[in-house]
Amino acid sequence: YRLVFENPDKVIGSYVLTILLTVIGTGIGLLGTAMAGYALQRPDFDYRNKISLFIYFTMLFSGGIVAYYLLMTQFLHLKNNYLALLLPGLFSPFNIFIMRNFMKSIPHSVTESALIDGAGDFRILVRIIIPMSTPALATLGLFIALGYWNEWYNALLFLPNTKYRPLQYFLYNIITQQDYIKNSAAASHVRTADVPLETMKMACAMITTGPVLLFYPFVQRYFIKGITIGAIKG
Repeated sequence: YRLVFENPDKVIGSYVLTILLTVIGTGIGLLGTAMAGYALQRPDFDYRNKISLFIYFTMLFSGGIVAYYLLMTQFLHLKNNYLALLLPGLFSPFNIFIMRNFMKSIPHSVTESALIDGAGDFRILVRIIIPMSTPALATLGLFIALGYWNEWYNALLFLPNTKYRPLQYFLYNIITQQDYIKNSAAASHVRTADVPLETMKMACAMITTGPVLLFYPFVQRYFIKGITIGAIKG
């Protein structure tokens, strides 16, 4: 643990960055996913099938890592920008379809009654649909939050010169350095028993999984119900 916390400012900075990234990304991602799912399940939305096909198409084909890197760095200019960590995880076709299928289980008569009473679409979504979709939101919120919490690959690609890195990438660098030291010592016929590589891995695992274990019980009761209903309806 001493080796992990020998630079407390960097550890705290990585924690703060990862927590902010997780909270902001999960909040925006859930709102956007709920809005997309609500629109795509409305039977009176004429373009729902075409848009659904467009979203589904992105699940089948990918431009590859080169196109992804060029898009982020040359067109969006997000190199050394923390938005490179936030934007890619906001929307997922899988999450949108799960949310759409879950919202289909809500009777459309509820929406029609609210429209007759004069409520707008956004008010219906916020005041009626979202409260009735708590299991799906909790389930997808867990998926999105874990994705942001475990983020390291985009940091490896797009954040070479930033002061702070996501927690997972920061600890990955520590383990890589310790592994390099052990391999270099072994190649030089130096005793490697004192290099605490396994202890380092356990320390990093405790640091990264602790907050997740504290958060999971709050959404556990919604997890099975949300994923089951969202998968079989529609």
